[in-house]
Amino acid sequence: MSGKLYVVATPIGNLADFSFRALEVLKQVDLIAAEDTRHVKMLLQHYGINKPLVSLHQHNEEHASRGLVDNMRAGQTIALVSDAGTPLLSDPGLPLVKLAKQAELDVIPIPGACALIAALSVSGLPVTRFTFEGFPPRTASARKSFFQAKLGDPTTWAFYESSHRIQASLEDMATVFPAEHEIVIAREITKLHETILKAPLAEALQRVQSDENMRRGEFVVIVAGCKIEAGDEHPTDEQLKILRLLLSECSIKTAVALATEITGQRKKLLYQAALDIKQGE
Repeated sequence: MSGKLYVVATPIGNLADFSFRALEVLKQVDLIAAEDTRHVKMLLQHYGINKPLVSLHQHNEEHASRGLVDNMRAGQTIALVSDAGTPLLSDPGLPLVKLAKQAELDVIPIPGACALIAALSVSGLPVTRFTFEGFPPRTASARKSFFQAKLGDPTTWAFYESSHRIQASLEDMATVFPAEHEIVIAREITKLHETILKAPLAEALQRVQSDENMRRGEFVVIVAGCKIEAGDEHPTDEQLKILRLLLSECSIKTAVALATEITGQRKKLLYQAALDIKQGE
């Protein structure tokens, strides 16, 4: 019998944010693949779990994943965990999940804590539709281009940021977005110094610049969608990219219908954009 891969969410701060099901899975699997074995060892010790650990991080996951899939083919059950939260969300694990799927092994999600979802739930911003952008680029010029591309996005969007770059990221955002544009900074979620700040961009930036504590910890930044004035609305670069890909395979009618469903953009605007694309070919 082939083994299974369990993708297990772990606490992002408060150790009590761990499901009974996740604990049972970690107690029963043969092996735990962890982003940092030293980090997860503390969690396992807290709950009295003693299981073999193997390191699976961004520098070795391509090679290590193949060995883990061989283990599962031989019948082992494996749990994949990251340092905190849900694996694969800006954390390692994708090569392992892809290879396990290709090998037709069972890949089973064990849901739990996720900094992104926790922050969105208390942001006070619309979350019927949202976009997650991972970590912004590391350099100022690339970050500004990144923010520029998001300027016309009408939906709520979010990104992760580190303590080393939170101030620089907000400063770069402030060169692109209006001072009054609303954002939410969710810092150290579920931890002792958890902070949720909802404010105009200029005010949030001033708080980060003036308060050293606001530059410590791990951050989720959530940005309100841009308000589009009547007559000024147009598809974003990302929406146009999706539309072009669909047009290469589908009729205009089908491509527009699919792009509307995927992006949430108005059908009329996408239809006009599709006509413009076809006329330019």
